[in-house]
Amino acid sequence: MGRVIAVANQKGGVAKTTSTHALGVAMAERGKRILLVDLDPQASLTWACGVDPDALEVSIHDVLLKRIRAADAIVELPAPAPAKDGRPGTLHLLPSTIDLAGAELNLLTKTGREYVLRKALSKVADRYDRVIIDCPPSLGILTINGLTAADEVVIPLQCESLSQRGVGQLLETIEDVRDYTNEDLEVRGAIATMFDGRTKLAHQVVEQVRRQYGIKVLEPFVPKSVKVAEAPAKGRSVLTHAPGSRPAQAYRELANQLLGRKGT
Repeated sequence: MGRVIAVANQKGGVAKTTSTHALGVAMAERGKRILLVDLDPQASLTWACGVDPDALEVSIHDVLLKRIRAADAIVELPAPAPAKDGRPGTLHLLPSTIDLAGAELNLLTKTGREYVLRKALSKVADRYDRVIIDCPPSLGILTINGLTAADEVVIPLQCESLSQRGVGQLLETIEDVRDYTNEDLEVRGAIATMFDGRTKLAHQVVEQVRRQYGIKVLEPFVPKSVKVAEAPAKGRSVLTHAPGSRPAQAYRELANQLLGRKGT
């Protein structure tokens, strides 16, 4: 069964959805079978993948309420161009809609509510090399479900002070999850997004996160670029929109690390 990666940070605007999408595409380029899971009621990942949430008949909302199986809600996305070795990868999406906000309220009344996503994904995870969950920008029951279902967590980090504070809060939640629902959850590291190497603050935040929280900040850092901001509106990741850009290359190298591979 493929490993499950939760991408989480309760602070919005840190390129969490962008990172989820780009890492998934980069892994699919390497010939891997990837499932993206949109666990955010805002459905930003669904939209960024070129799927209209308003046109969906079923979504992860229905899965969490146990109306349907996860397999019945999965959408097949266009496969990215393969890497040099030519092996075709696959990219699938378990999409979200605004209805998911109602599912969150419903889950609060259920016994074993923290395990609903984990149980649903267990039925499909063996079809994929990696499952990547885009958690919502909060520390509510949906994020707890994402962390409980995951083998490891990746934390997108915008290199400014408020984002850094959010890392500390998330790590406290991760400790609670380890204590109660998922003792083997691993923090794989942080990803420095929208990184401007010209500023002293950006470097200071990276160093402080490493020192204060004792977590790895994965390299390379993802540089700030308008190409990243343009991609979601076109229903693409930055790897498809601007495949030769520095952010695209950074995400490819980060994906290789998360796959346990060296080089590109």
